[in-house]
Amino acid sequence: MLIILLGPPGAGKGTQAERLVKKFNLAYIATGDILRAAVKSGSPLGQEARIYMEKGQLVPDEVVVGIVSERLTASDCRDGAILDGFPRTVAQAQALDEVLREMGRQIDRVVYIAVDEEELITRLTGRRVCRECAATYHIKFNAPRVRNVCDQCGGELYQREDDSLSTVQERLVVYREQTTPLIDYYGRSDLVTEIDGNGDIEQIFSEISSVFEVESP
Repeated sequence: MLIILLGPPGAGKGTQAERLVKKFNLAYIATGDILRAAVKSGSPLGQEARIYMEKGQLVPDEVVVGIVSERLTASDCRDGAILDGFPRTVAQAQALDEVLREMGRQIDRVVYIAVDEEELITRLTGRRVCRECAATYHIKFNAPRVRNVCDQCGGELYQREDDSLSTVQERLVVYREQTTPLIDYYGRSDLVTEIDGNGDIEQIFSEISSVFEVESP
């Protein structure tokens, strides 16, 4: 079973994927992780990806699709996998579909974790990181005992530039522009299940799991 996990930044995709991987014995394929692994391995596609990554450029779709398809041939993907962070665009989705057809496989379900924008902004802008030990906190959900002071080492907590309000809003705009067409694309094949991601982590996990349990052989 091949599952695509979609959702905006801050939707908790990684948190849910971690639980789903353990429960259903699925491989977890996160685009950033497999790109770095391919580069480290020195494979031909990894070397090609490295050229773009070192220049700070986006890795071309054909290279990413090739790396994803190689990853799907690994033994831990035999029972299925969760794709997180790919595809990001309709062009990538079409290229992935073509590769999967050649492999005799297909996407079985697209799980879209929908979260209100106000909630996303609260989640993303509230993160604080220790300058000394890099421990992570959240001013609302995981606040330190003393404001702006790390519980572990006493270091100063700060807000990363990526978590500033303006940057978060820009990321959400880009996400909407890329993902809305993607949801429509998979929706035409009746593959999309939307999950309300505004609630409790365990409740969200239960709802996603119920989708998998129904569709598992």
